[in-house]
Amino acid sequence: MSVLIIWIMGAGLLLINIILRTRLLRLEASLKALRGPQEYLSYLHKQAKTTQNNKVAAIKALRKKYPELSLIEANKLWQQVQ
Repeated sequence: MSVLIIWIMGAGLLLINIILRTRLLRLEASLKALRGPQEYLSYLHKQAKTTQNNKVAAIKALRKKYPELSLIEANKLWQQVQ
């Protein structure tokens, strides 16, 4: 009986996790759509000037300001700036 309760609780927690994760992904996507790539590029261009074209420092600053960006997306933006 207790094993059944544990399985039911685990399944419930798994469903809650899935629901929250999809909600978070939707929010991140809408945030990216609101900001747009132009805002990211302009900030990264400013960072490139202030950090003397130090790629790592500029990408770190970009991801600190815009945490919804992945490292791969930030790297692609850096390649557009260069």
